Amino acid sequence: MTAAAATMTALDAARDQLRAERTAVAAKILAAGRFALARMVELGNAFEDLIVDDWEVVAAELGAELGLSRGRACTLITQGRILITDLPRFADAFGTGVVDLRVLRIILNRTALVTDPDIMSVLDAQLAKAAPSWNTLSDDRIAELVDWMVVDVDPDAVRRARESRRARSITVEPCGDGMVEIYGRLDATAGAVLDQRLDELARTVCPDDPRTLDQRRADAVEPLALGATGMACLCGQDVCPAAGNDAPHGHIVVHLHGERATVEGQSDRPALLPGYGSVPAEQVREMRPRTVIRPVPAAAELGAEPGYRPSRTLAEFIGCRDLTCRWPGCTVPAQRCDIDHTTPWPYGPTHPSNTKSYCRKHHLMKTFHGWNDCQHPDGTITITAPNGRVYTTRPGGAMFFPQSPAPTAELLPKPAPPRGAYRELAAPKRKRTRAQNRAYRITRERALNRAHYDADPPPF
Repeated sequence: MTAAAATMTALDAARDQLRAERTAVAAKILAAGRFALARMVELGNAFEDLIVDDWEVVAAELGAELGLSRGRACTLITQGRILITDLPRFADAFGTGVVDLRVLRIILNRTALVTDPDIMSVLDAQLAKAAPSWNTLSDDRIAELVDWMVVDVDPDAVRRARESRRARSITVEPCGDGMVEIYGRLDATAGAVLDQRLDELARTVCPDDPRTLDQRRADAVEPLALGATGMACLCGQDVCPAAGNDAPHGHIVVHLHGERATVEGQSDRPALLPGYGSVPAEQVREMRPRTVIRPVPAAAELGAEPGYRPSRTLAEFIGCRDLTCRWPGCTVPAQRCDIDHTTPWPYGPTHPSNTKSYCRKHHLMKTFHGWNDCQHPDGTITITAPNGRVYTTRPGGAMFFPQSPAPTAELLPKPAPPRGAYRELAAPKRKRTRAQNRAYRITRERALNRAHYDADPPPF
């Protein structure tokens, strides 16, 4: 084979693999949708008025099986159900791999306010024909094309740019090397205030500070969060006019996990900021003078505690051991989780071998929806779903610090508590069902669109 022929063969293989990838993704989404529809029928809306409703039950079962977070499982269910029930012709095209997942996401977002099945059927036919040619287009152009279809058949259902304020948010994401990226959308007035305040703090240092203005603005985020009126100057001079600018100690707690040798300057191994990644040893040592260092107790130092609520010492050990919710696929940080007794208290003790981190949703799922779990001294959790399928999760701390964890004491088996004996309170309920909330949001946004048209009727 010539070099030119080999090049073309590789190019053809890349194209074929892309088509195969799209087909596999479509098959997964449609399978998730079929599972959700069938499982919802089995459940029969039995839990629709509970915080952990039928939807949450289905998402937990799918997420555990696929090893996905709750959010990703919910996305799969939403995509699959809409394709099957509302866009069957487009679903057929999507299933053959001719439409990229990115195109599907935009279509579902831009048609979310359509409520009439007949109108959706018209859009379905148009999308099935047109969408396969959209893969090379930008997100904005695809949105424009879908909106063009929607406005022709249901003007109230067009997602309007003036509603963008509802999407305001601030996101903090790790980007490696002990750094994060902050981005988001604010009200214009709030953004102007933030911009000005960062400038003011950045200018409180003396002229000999070695950082650029942009670097000082970035460093000003922490003192701003702590309510400081100035930021520490790094000029290094014995006499500095900005010497009193050190940020005050606030009440914000950030858990940074590291080895003692790193903190004391004897090792260059990084520390871990859960959810954000590694923090270089040099940065850890720079932080040391303004942080509180609390050694994590050794497993042998911990035992059973009186009462239901764990002590701070035990809670910190559990958080460092688990790092996140221990449900399969869940990534909620341990600091935002409940501490759950594997064998319910008082039948099981408040002990590190009987306690672990569950986020509130999965804590309720276990308590009220028939999931059973078993905890081992090394922190491994074995979870059995109501359908009999078994899943195993291991503590996250051991993945980053394999030398540190040691099994906690093995507890003697105790008789199972009487069924329901520990459920003194009923499962928490919703004020409105999930379907009612969705209907309310759609009705409100459509009404705003109608008011806009009434105030400024075509031609615009």
